[in-house]
Amino acid sequence: MGLHPGEGGGRVVALAPVGSAPPGLTPEESGRLDALQERAGIRFRRPELLREAMTHASWNNERGEPSGPGHDNERLEYLGDAVLELVVGDYLFRRFPVYDEGQLTQLRAALVNTTSLARLAERLELGSTLLVGRGAAKTGARALPSLLANAFEALIGAIFLDQGYRAASKVFLQNIGDLAEWSDENFKGRLQEVSQERTGDTPRYRVTPLAGPGHNREYQAEAVLGDKVAGTGRGRTKQAAEQSAAHDALERIAKLRKPAPAAAAAGAARAAARGAAEEPARV
Repeated sequence: MGLHPGEGGGRVVALAPVGSAPPGLTPEESGRLDALQERAGIRFRRPELLREAMTHASWNNERGEPSGPGHDNERLEYLGDAVLELVVGDYLFRRFPVYDEGQLTQLRAALVNTTSLARLAERLELGSTLLVGRGAAKTGARALPSLLANAFEALIGAIFLDQGYRAASKVFLQNIGDLAEWSDENFKGRLQEVSQERTGDTPRYRVTPLAGPGHNREYQAEAVLGDKVAGTGRGRTKQAAEQSAAHDALERIAKLRKPAPAAAAAGAARAAARGAAEEPARV
């Protein structure tokens, strides 16, 4: 498992100088790729793999450059998906020795679904690092959960090719944090549905880092509807804090929807009176 692809025989691949920048990028774009390596705690031997992992097809299409194998991240996404299945399965098998096959399968599904992988991508700030076309960027592609999940898979695939299974496993494990945070509850999605039904507003989130070391930092979030704070919450990640704020907002809305008994009776009386007044007199 510790072998790099191609080790133990086969052709030798020449490595680019460590720290060299991928060609064809602006200094700002190269800087974002370097910053990602710092966040992930890894330095690519072949920077072109990192660039490929962070290149969306829209980037090449917009520039009239070749797309497909070797030019965008779709092949690396496929590889990363397979590597993650093994990494997560191995981790859960060792972490929970008394869990049966059904429990392990359920946990693995929670860790490798689109929502969870998008959260991992957010922790590494892949959205701001991705090379996407201007048109796609204007429509919010950098924040799409599916695109973020694909980018995280591609990154894992690139790390596997560059430095092997152990390095890919390390990047995943150091970013999952507390397993208790990984839940299928999507409070942000539910709040968006509820708020758009009631007022047509789309929730916005304001996140503030609280005091604490980088590896144990906590965040506070506010869920904002219109110009009012609808809910607040905290979490060890920005995403967890936003989910907590959305949960709080949903609970507050539920309380507002549930009138007190006296108010409910008065409302029913008013409705009955209106109905009687509107009903035509019978002769």
